[in-house]
Amino acid sequence: MADPRFFANRGPFRLAELAAIGNAELKHPEQSDLMIADVASLEAAGRNDVSFLDNRRYADAFAASHAGACVVAAAFADQAPEGMALLISARPYRSYAKIASAFYPDEADQPRIDEGAHVHPTASIGGNCAIGAGAVVEAGAVLGRGVSVGATAIIGRNVTIGDATRIGAGASLSHCDVGSRCLIHPGVRIGQRGFGFDMAPEGHLDVPQLGRVRIGSDVEIGANTTVDRGAGPDTVIGDGCKIDNLVQIGHNVVMGRHCVVVAQAAIAGSTQLGDFVVLAGQSGVAGHLKIAPGTQLAARSGIMRDTDAGARLAGNPAIPAAEFFRQQAMLARITRERSKKPDE
Repeated sequence: MADPRFFANRGPFRLAELAAIGNAELKHPEQSDLMIADVASLEAAGRNDVSFLDNRRYADAFAASHAGACVVAAAFADQAPEGMALLISARPYRSYAKIASAFYPDEADQPRIDEGAHVHPTASIGGNCAIGAGAVVEAGAVLGRGVSVGATAIIGRNVTIGDATRIGAGASLSHCDVGSRCLIHPGVRIGQRGFGFDMAPEGHLDVPQLGRVRIGSDVEIGANTTVDRGAGPDTVIGDGCKIDNLVQIGHNVVMGRHCVVVAQAAIAGSTQLGDFVVLAGQSGVAGHLKIAPGTQLAARSGIMRDTDAGARLAGNPAIPAAEFFRQQAMLARITRERSKKPDE
């Protein structure tokens, strides 16, 4: 059960309601009036809770669970404990996410400009905005309706932020336009100058960074991530992208729609990512590349050249994942064989 100090439970719900919310079907429709009070993991759930199974590695936990209801794929239905109500879904994890969001919806901040906030007279503040203590909204900034700005966050001069976007505490935004319904976590830095200079024996000369950052709608950017502004062309983050904590996005990078970039990954300047690219944790992409739509890069791997659409890559420098794992298996076999030979 979620800690009620931090999360407000909107339940209970009838099982039929949860099935509709999660786009699932009841295996036994006669259980439609069963009341469910909360969500929980398979191991922690009780008779009044709903859980989910999305990975066959947890099949044993599913079979032993005391959950009153569970969201599962049809293939696992016959492994359910006796008495457990089943919500059958082709995508159990997605169904569970919708159900959990019904129990624990995001709580919008109460519209209010804290007396300790500093809002420039020329800034435009939409209706129902919340601006926290110590936050700064500089001259010419434009905030849409329902924008939330956390304590001590800084919205720079002439920055625009779309409706219902939330800016976390201590974040700083400059030289950028942000879309609607975005979630910018605490400590994010957007719009600082890009890392561009001319290297020479007499010293390195900074090149003016005259672009912006343009962020689409429904984008999430994790805590302490940095997004540099462009040098002339803009840095662009497409609609629906999910960017984890501690990610570095260099100047002039262009990300397509719905890309996923996991913690501690980095994208060097002027690289273009197509739609639905996935970069796993601690991976890296060199500069001035074209990463084709649907490319997936394994953790701690590095891309050094352009990719083909749908490529699955691993290693550093990255190669096709299947080839990489064959090489690893071959190396392990050679090592084992050599270890069995007597010392020469």
